[in-house]
Amino acid sequence: MAEITAALVRDLREKTGVGMMDCKAALAATNGDMEAAVDWLRAKGLAKAAKKSTRVAAEGLVGVATRGTTGALVEVNSETDFVARNEKFQAMVAEISKLAVDAEGSTEKLKTMKFPGTSHDVAAYVAEMVATIGENMTVRRTSSLSVKDGMVSSYVHNQAAPGMGKIGVLVALEGTGNKDELGSFGRMLAMHIAATNPVSLDLASVPHDVLEREKAILEEKNAGKPANVMEKIIASGLKSYAKENCLLEQAYVHDGSKTVAQAIAEAGNKSGAALSLKGFVRMQLGEGIEKGADDFAAEVAKMSGQA
Repeated sequence: MAEITAALVRDLREKTGVGMMDCKAALAATNGDMEAAVDWLRAKGLAKAAKKSTRVAAEGLVGVATRGTTGALVEVNSETDFVARNEKFQAMVAEISKLAVDAEGSTEKLKTMKFPGTSHDVAAYVAEMVATIGENMTVRRTSSLSVKDGMVSSYVHNQAAPGMGKIGVLVALEGTGNKDELGSFGRMLAMHIAATNPVSLDLASVPHDVLEREKAILEEKNAGKPANVMEKIIASGLKSYAKENCLLEQAYVHDGSKTVAQAIAEAGNKSGAALSLKGFVRMQLGEGIEKGADDFAAEVAKMSGQA
């Protein structure tokens, strides 16, 4: 059986807001599996949903660049936030973001593109910056969106410099209407996405394993109910899930009286032509990277010359 450490219990409590003893029981029941423990608590009615983690596990910046019908996001990591505030680092991220518009979402392609004003490709230039600044850096990932006729809009949250910050969002809107109207609405919608972090565009595009997980939680929570009743419970539960997690079904943060789908329809009417949302990308700095508990101490020691 896996060891249930105090750190695991604390992490589960932070994710769910449930008491320490219940978190410990959940981890014990699931052999220390964090995600399974979250589901266990939800099935017991102790946690309605796992809280979204806001802890950033890596430093650096997310850069964004758009060019009419195309846009790109890129995450460039550094070891510390001090470097992320460095003007040379920010200038590098700005140039890499512009190149990313033509990289078609390929990180490998982006790394081989020539860095402006040098004889180096992006990968070699970043390596040179590592030697210059004295801290490890990496171009971690990039993503892009494009439309045939319309506009790709963007928004940067926690902006550190123009076009770069902690969270970047792209929104691809297809339509032949007024471009100023499309640009204005696109930015507002990108702000909505930055705030709500939707799982997908609609329920049909939610990953299969995520839907199955939600169904399993509903079935366990309502175990013993007749099949016909269970079917209605699951349908109702998934409808509620969609309203919280699927972009088109979410209440529009700028006007809670309408859904995002309704806001898009209204924006289309205002622009003078039908409008459709072809896709979105939300990129948050450090997503999926675990940062060691001793990193901060190491960072301070490095700054004071003790490491």
